Amino acid sequence: MKSSEMKRIVILISGRGSNMQSLLEGVASGVLNVGVAAVISNRPQAGGLAIATAQGIPTRVIDHQQFVSREAFDTALAAVIDEFSPDLVVLAGFMRILSDDFVRHFDGRLINIHPSLLPSFPGLHTHRRALEEGVKVHGCTVHFVTPTLDHGPIIVQAVVPVFDEDDEDRLAARVLAQEHQIYPLAVGWFVNNQLRIVDGRVVFDGAHRFSEALISPQGR
Repeated sequence: MKSSEMKRIVILISGRGSNMQSLLEGVASGVLNVGVAAVISNRPQAGGLAIATAQGIPTRVIDHQQFVSREAFDTALAAVIDEFSPDLVVLAGFMRILSDDFVRHFDGRLINIHPSLLPSFPGLHTHRRALEEGVKVHGCTVHFVTPTLDHGPIIVQAVVPVFDEDDEDRLAARVLAQEHQIYPLAVGWFVNNQLRIVDGRVVFDGAHRFSEALISPQGR
């Protein structure tokens, strides 16, 4: 892919941005051939903003507390994103439920990473719920965002084992390590035109499909 054809992404964060950082590392290493047009947060104190600024990436803050409604915030957020003309909008720990109009505006170019093996455990407190249910494997999912929360077409998943001695923090750390592996893969597949949505499911073009990403129960 020529540099003139390089696709652009906008990353949305609410906190420290560890998944954002894994994407930036992929760009810096040349693994990801993509331009990071901006990093946007709904929280002025989000730690990931400083990381992006240090790397020369434009940042914006759209403080959700300054808006009277979720719809008003989403309208303002969409307008700022559109200023950067991204091919893909990447949710990286963005802790806001987005309105249907926002999701439809970015239909097919809005992805999220969720800390469970969807469709199991949508929503919050996924690690606690997994432990309470006694599951033997847990993991994370990259998916397209649709108006139904945490139920969009699945791009890739990573699996980790659940050990008897696990608590939430230990299990969360094991899952997070896999999030950092599969999110750059998913973004790379998208920007290289290697996946598409057909009848509500993600299909892959080319022999690369799934590569080394899907299952990683590699111990503690």
